[in-house]
Amino acid sequence: EVQLVESGGGLVQPGGSLRLSCAASGFTFGSFEMSWVRQAPGKGPEWVSGINSGGGSTYYADSVKGRFTISRDNAKNTLYLQMNSLKAEDTAVYYCAARPARTTIYDYWGQGTQVTVSS
Repeated sequence: EVQLVESGGGLVQPGGSLRLSCAASGFTFGSFEMSWVRQAPGKGPEWVSGINSGGGSTYYADSVKGRFTISRDNAKNTLYLQMNSLKAEDTAVYYCAARPARTTIYDYWGQGTQVTVSS
């Protein structure tokens, strides 16, 4: 059974930091490109960041560039998102998603973890 399980969300003050994790199982994690996608209340999904299967290439939305860092540990089948200098507009449910390398459709999604940035 394929599973993507996010953790690490919570309530943080503006300017604070959180580290999200996504534990993968049931598929060959190291062969998949991974992304973080978020959805704020009343808004559509927003792609946040992506990383290639080997971890050597990373990509960011302009809204998070310089503040967020995506990484992965293929030995642990885990994806991470380090989020610094958080803003109220980063409040959303964050999902990790997996797609085979060099494809455009995400095969697997996690259940999401809530991040709330508020004073």
